[in-house]
Amino acid sequence: MQSSAATDAVFEPVQPPSTFEETVERLGTAIRLGLLAPGSQLPAERDLAYQLRISRATLRQALTTLVQSGHLVAYRGRSGGTFVAADPPLATEGAGEPLGDEAWAVLDGRVAVETGATILACERAQREDLELLGALVDRMAAAVDFAEYRRADTRFHIAVAEAARSPRLMTSMTELQGQMSDLLTRIPHPQHVLTRSNSQHRRLVTLIERRDAPQAVRLMREHIGGTEHILAGLLPPVGPLAPTAFRVEPVPVPEPVPVAASS
Repeated sequence: MQSSAATDAVFEPVQPPSTFEETVERLGTAIRLGLLAPGSQLPAERDLAYQLRISRATLRQALTTLVQSGHLVAYRGRSGGTFVAADPPLATEGAGEPLGDEAWAVLDGRVAVETGATILACERAQREDLELLGALVDRMAAAVDFAEYRRADTRFHIAVAEAARSPRLMTSMTELQGQMSDLLTRIPHPQHVLTRSNSQHRRLVTLIERRDAPQAVRLMREHIGGTEHILAGLLPPVGPLAPTAFRVEPVPVPEPVPVAASS
């Protein structure tokens, strides 16, 4: 692989906390733009993990996602390694409709609806709301396939809006989840990604229980920002809009605090 200022930037250290998602975005975007040419070989796993300043486990997760999406191919043996696919998806216009302004508008709308619902849920959630959210987290943890996981995931986010006690917000959340389902069908969902996502769900329930709106909003933004990173890396944007996820520090796991029942 020939080195240049552009390709050197591809392999600069990835910043936490979203190392997995940002690695997928970084490599996927480089493949889409042709900075990593079809058929070119990536550096050895040890070297690439060192260059990106991420663990080899995180790198393997990102590479697995890009293999599943058709951007990379992996070969074993003495002459094996990880290579850019000869015809990576969406490198040129194909049968699939590219992700455009309307899709990014959905993601922007998601930020507003999800964070707004989180704030009000922290203010208004009752014991039954927290019990439902916890049950949905358990259902996602036990899911045997993505379809089952996604049904519980959709219901979880709608339940956050229900805990906000705002009918209009709940309607917006329901519409939003339908729009997000269309986008989510276009990216792979490895089990380790779903496990990490659900751990964020569980932490969110704890923060809502504590009425800790600032930390809950930061966690929700981190949670939905992961999807933006992966979509940005695997699907080419059209027009001026692009994902705008801001960096957040990892949210510590707090001790639960009982919520007094409403009178």
